[in-house]
Amino acid sequence: MAEIISNEGGGKGHGKKRAKKHSTHIDMTPMVDLMSLLITFFMLTTAFSKPKIMEIVLPEKDPIENKDDKNDDVEIEAKRTLNILISGDDKVYYFIGRPPINDKETEEMVTKMQKTDYSKDGLRTVLLKKNLMLFERVDSATQAVITGKSKISQDSLIGLIKQFKKKDKKGPIVMIKADKKAKYKNIVDVIDEMAICNIARYALVDMNIYEEKMLAAAPK
Repeated sequence: MAEIISNEGGGKGHGKKRAKKHSTHIDMTPMVDLMSLLITFFMLTTAFSKPKIMEIVLPEKDPIENKDDKNDDVEIEAKRTLNILISGDDKVYYFIGRPPINDKETEEMVTKMQKTDYSKDGLRTVLLKKNLMLFERVDSATQAVITGKSKISQDSLIGLIKQFKKKDKKGPIVMIKADKKAKYKNIVDVIDEMAICNIARYALVDMNIYEEKMLAAAPK
């Protein structure tokens, strides 16, 4: 707010009055209030606006047990291995077992490969059937905290879920594989399903040549 102070003076008697110099005064009080409001606004919006990130759980490696182990290959149970093949045009297939390593196995595996989609009745249903035991344990612990039956903190709940996943010996081991036609969005959708279904072990791996042949021979 600006205030102009005007002082007028005159001479003695009936002489002519002349205007004196004007001085300008700026009141900064409203600006201080405005700055306080802006600082409060930015503090609140910064606190509530969290970055959207995707959390991917990386496998832990014991430095003591694997100190002298030069072989990084890990043997995976065939019956627990769930292979998800992602291709273009929003196509996704899956099969259970070890990937084929020759043309004969490829022909056999094509008949076992099944097509699904990214809906809750598609890939999610497949994952939940394979991971039902672990999913129910995690969901039960989470609901107990939400309803107040369990008094543990959020951090303790996260640690408990990690322990459930670490001790899981029956759930699926999911191999996520995408060809050159696959969309990045579809890969993200599959990883989201891993979190929704509480899959303990999954990895993004390269698709071999025989799996590419399987996709080429798959029904459209």
